[in-house]
Amino acid sequence: MATTPPLEHRTRFLDHRIPSLYAGKYTITTQQSIADLSGSSLPTRDQRFDVRGPRFAIAGTDVRACYPPPGAVGLYSQVLPHVTLETPGVPWLRFLAGQEPDVPWLALLVFREGELPGDPRAIGEADACTARELVAGRLDTGEQLPGQGPEIDPASLFADETESICRSILVPKELFTCIAPLTTEMAMLAHVREGGPPDATPGAAPVPDEEELAAVVVANRFPDVKGGMHVAHLVSFDGHEGLLGGDPVSADGVRLVSVWSWVFESEPDSGIGFGDLAQHLAADASPLLRLRPQAPPHPNAAQQEALGRIATGSTALPQRLASGERTASFYRGPLTAAPAQDLPDPADGEVRLQSADEALVYVEEYGVYDTGYASAFTLGRTLALADPEFRRHLLAWRKAARGAARRLLTHPHLAGRSLTAAQAGLLTRDLARDAFDKLLTEGGGTRLARALGDAGADVAAGRRRTPGARRAHVTPLTAAGLHTALHRTEVRDVLRAATATQLDPVAVWLNELVTLHRVPFEHLVPDPRMLPRESIRFFYVDPGWIKAAVDGALSIGVGHTLDADLNELAHGVREAPACGMLLHSDIVENWPDTVYAGFRSGAKVEPLRVAHYGTHVMMALFPRIVDTFAFAEPPQGLFFGFGDLGTIELRTISEPDVGMPMGEFPEDPDDDRFSRFLRPGGHDVLNVAGEGDALLPALAEAHNVSESGLTSAQFTLQMVRAPQLQSFVRP
Repeated sequence: MATTPPLEHRTRFLDHRIPSLYAGKYTITTQQSIADLSGSSLPTRDQRFDVRGPRFAIAGTDVRACYPPPGAVGLYSQVLPHVTLETPGVPWLRFLAGQEPDVPWLALLVFREGELPGDPRAIGEADACTARELVAGRLDTGEQLPGQGPEIDPASLFADETESICRSILVPKELFTCIAPLTTEMAMLAHVREGGPPDATPGAAPVPDEEELAAVVVANRFPDVKGGMHVAHLVSFDGHEGLLGGDPVSADGVRLVSVWSWVFESEPDSGIGFGDLAQHLAADASPLLRLRPQAPPHPNAAQQEALGRIATGSTALPQRLASGERTASFYRGPLTAAPAQDLPDPADGEVRLQSADEALVYVEEYGVYDTGYASAFTLGRTLALADPEFRRHLLAWRKAARGAARRLLTHPHLAGRSLTAAQAGLLTRDLARDAFDKLLTEGGGTRLARALGDAGADVAAGRRRTPGARRAHVTPLTAAGLHTALHRTEVRDVLRAATATQLDPVAVWLNELVTLHRVPFEHLVPDPRMLPRESIRFFYVDPGWIKAAVDGALSIGVGHTLDADLNELAHGVREAPACGMLLHSDIVENWPDTVYAGFRSGAKVEPLRVAHYGTHVMMALFPRIVDTFAFAEPPQGLFFGFGDLGTIELRTISEPDVGMPMGEFPEDPDDDRFSRFLRPGGHDVLNVAGEGDALLPALAEAHNVSESGLTSAQFTLQMVRAPQLQSFVRP
């Protein structure tokens, strides 16, 4: 069953973009000879041209993104930092002598506090000099630049490059030896990424969209698990081909050109991450909102009754009656562990609660009470009394509804007739004005002229006109007539429409009550043991409890039977939620952007409401019963690393299902998981293809291909860290 929304974006990884011509200076020599004329030829012609590209620095406009973001503070000990470049071919613009074409001239190195002598605080400090001084190895002041610098032919510099400012860092010999990537690793840690619209068909391989291509260079080192400041340098190996080929490292260290850099701070890793918490939540075999008492071996009838009520979400409480007697009772709020029992169908119309005593259920056989609905009525009434704005709106609407009901039953054009909601406007009109308007317009004004003429004679003679007989279908107004009329659906619809202005703020407040706004948390979870720390609980919503709360809210200000009858106009504005979820976990506070979703038969169900209680508890209410609930780690963009469980998601590398998950890697939960693929020495450097237990051959074996059979795009596909997902399926 699908537990995530449909794919709306495509990401493809390409191995590299090797240029037809590398950056540098070129000369085209043309020489022509004339056939059959021995020794005869035309003059040789040389044409010089340049292929330009960044060498000592990369412009900020060519950097699309960095991860972790510059200046960010977060938990990054499980991700490999990376930089994304706008121009897809930049990492391969320069050829490194003696290397394969897919080996980039750039690599991303990560340094911690106290590692670089020129930047002990890891805040991005670097040495600045001109390109000419760097190539010469000394400053114009005569001071020697320490460290083994790049061996670059000065003649290869362009005129505008010689005096350009470049930044460089001095890496101590021991540190460079520990963290410098192998050439095979450099090739694996650089790729081209394409983002775009979804493929038309699974497995399709459309021509790359040039506008969507970008180059990505990934570091080979994880940030420190202890936290602290880090600086990432995108360094050039142009002129350091000897070091890549195995030449010894100078005792003074290596001076590398930093073409781009940024800093970030990693927080200490507690060892408990999103995946660990999600896995713990999923370990509960019965995550329903209820107590779990220890049942006696052979419960009697009373104990079975109590256990049955507790199994549905009730809790036992002491009860004191109005007479002063003490007994036991059960309380269950609106959230239940099983669907609530349907209330009996009313014999005559709607059943309205007029008081809390009417909702108090007495279990005569055992002499105990069920106070759930009575508490709901009292709570709804208390919330309404505590809100002066709602009280004002409620009384104003009730006054308008009483007037509209009386006018409806005496209106000459509505009383006793079939009604539609469109006729509601007639209830708010002035009957005298309407009669006068009719007198003016009917008969072209002749009725008005005749009435005025007759009126003069009647006044002169002292005669008084007697009113006409009441229409036969208009009956005298009685309380019984109002009560009977309000049972008609069309009458209620007309009255709702006629009082819509006054009813709207009342309906808004009641709608919020239906979705449990303002309901104290202890009414939702009456016993803290129902929702312990690091737990997830699912529940149904009892519509009867919510109706009792609404009845309680509408009970204030009821003066007589008509007011109680009119309350029906405010009922049924919104259906009660069907089910929901409560989560009490560090996930709520530490991962506030977590994605939550409910599904029914594979279709996503949007929540009616998501609420937070304090810092560690959240609730989601759904309008329909969901069969699957899932939550996923907040999306942080595309990045690389391993998950909280020390594994990566193995993905298919062959058509047509490229990228489909194949399970966790490594599989054995008893080994060191991903830490086995780190270089020895304690620097948290990923051993991609070095000696010992390397990642690349292990991945190749998992995919049943040779080590050389994995390309950089396929390797990247395995290292993409997808947000962790945990789903719960209703049996």
